[in-house]
This record gives sequence, structure tokens and C-alpha cells, in this order.
Amino acid sequence: MNEESKTKKKSNVGMTIVYGLLFGVILSLIFFPDNYAIGIGIGLSLGIVVGAIMDANQNKKLGND
Repeated sequence: MNEESKTKKKSNVGMTIVYGLLFGVILSLIFFPDNYAIGIGIGLSLGIVVGAIMDANQNKKLGND
């Protein structure tokens, strides 16, 4: 395995956005049946934040600050 593949960063934001949107849809079906945009917006925001936190922790662990 070469050095480039060992230090290559993998982003988690894309996958957490998908999970956040799924959570937002479920949230809006349960709590906001008249306005789906509220639940989807909350889920999307949470997905971005969780993905950014995961990326920051992964970079800290790899020493790529």
C-alpha cells in the first residue's frame, strides 16, 4: 500500500446527509404533517453537523489538522 492511499481523507458528510434527510422525513411525518420542510431542514442540518464532527475527529486521529 503506498503513502498516498494511507493519508487520503475520506469524507463522512455525504452519507450523514443521507441519514439526516431520512431522519428529517420521518420526523416531519410524525411531528409536522402539514409542513415537511421543517423536518427535512432539521434532518439536513443535523446530517451536515454530524458529518463535520466525524470528519474533524477522523482528521484529528490521523494527525491531519
